[in-house]
Amino acid sequence: MPSRRTPPGRNYDIVLYGATGFVGRQTVAYMARHAAGQRWALGGRSAARLEAVRAAAGAGAADAGILIADAADMVALDVLAAQTHVVLSTAGPFALYGSGLVAACVRQRTHYVDITGETPWMHGLIARHHAQAAAEGTRIIPGCGFDSVPSDLGAWGVAQALWRNHGERCVSVKACFSIKGGLNGGTLASLLNVMDSGQKRMLEDPFLLNPPGTAPADTSAHADPIAPHHDADFDAWLGPFFMGPINTRVVRRSAALLAAGKAYADDFRYQEYLRVGRGALAALAAAGLSFGSLAGQGALALKPARRLAARLAPAPGEGPSERSMDGGSFRCELIGTGERGTLQRGCIADHGDPGNRATTKFVCESALALALAGDALPGAMRRGGVPTPEGLGGVLTPAVGLGGVLVTRLRAAGMVVEP
Repeated sequence: MPSRRTPPGRNYDIVLYGATGFVGRQTVAYMARHAAGQRWALGGRSAARLEAVRAAAGAGAADAGILIADAADMVALDVLAAQTHVVLSTAGPFALYGSGLVAACVRQRTHYVDITGETPWMHGLIARHHAQAAAEGTRIIPGCGFDSVPSDLGAWGVAQALWRNHGERCVSVKACFSIKGGLNGGTLASLLNVMDSGQKRMLEDPFLLNPPGTAPADTSAHADPIAPHHDADFDAWLGPFFMGPINTRVVRRSAALLAAGKAYADDFRYQEYLRVGRGALAALAAAGLSFGSLAGQGALALKPARRLAARLAPAPGEGPSERSMDGGSFRCELIGTGERGTLQRGCIADHGDPGNRATTKFVCESALALALAGDALPGAMRRGGVPTPEGLGGVLTPAVGLGGVLVTRLRAAGMVVEP
């Protein structure tokens, strides 16, 4: 039977949509190992392929259900969403394949998480669905992969620690990433689709995901970094981080949505960088990274360059080898500054390829948090120990929608999350 927290009339706690894709197959394997006692299903458009993925995941997936729904079939998507408490989607590019599924989840009051980094698409979700989801207590939480959990939970954790330990609101957070990993075809396909859609100007808006009226009049202090610099706090040369234009928007939405609380200052600032190293060679490498980043952005603005990138990169559904993914790692170090100048350090780190292994852990634990810990989630309202429909809802961020519940689950899953 479904868990006691699953609403009556729903057969499943979690449905994994897009389960035959590269990251989707990893979510099936993860759930087979970590979702004992839960009712879950695989969703997609091909029964044969879904059955093959289920069989490959072994005994832990033997009882998983199979639900057929094409991304363009609104009736089938409604039927799928109505059968489960939570939908976890890895079916990108999300601007092409995700909008109908989110709309179905909102209509059926089904919680939703995904791994998108497509901020223009997220902007559209907010415009179309935030008000209804908020009114009905449905949590729609995009960006629950490596885009953008470390940034969002990390900044939130540092801000909370500054208030809890020092009574200071957080004025700024800067994050420094070290990563080792590969690229899967789905990630590149999503990036190329955003560029093909002509949404470059939206990508450049540092407050793209903020609620109306919460962006400062002068946004120049929040512009994405493009130059290398030596940071004394991190004791390293830093360069621009290619995921910064995604993650920073999510963190700023969190700060705006939590503005009524005490942790974030009114003029809160957030930026993030890629750690290059120490010494003269690192300085040269940081300069090269900055130049390469600008050149890459310029090239991807041209359709012939995007076509070439698509031909040379892994196809959707393909990605690094198991050995390569197991050998990857990431480390996100953060430093927050309080109103009186107090510094608070934080860190989120783990072994495994960040875009695949870490993303899988992030999104699966996010879905499990929604399915199993509803009455402990931020903003949950309770009636007899059971969350009510009037609890926190809307198009949220990982920090706002999951908060400390996700932190606890990630720590239990072996990830370093400090403070």
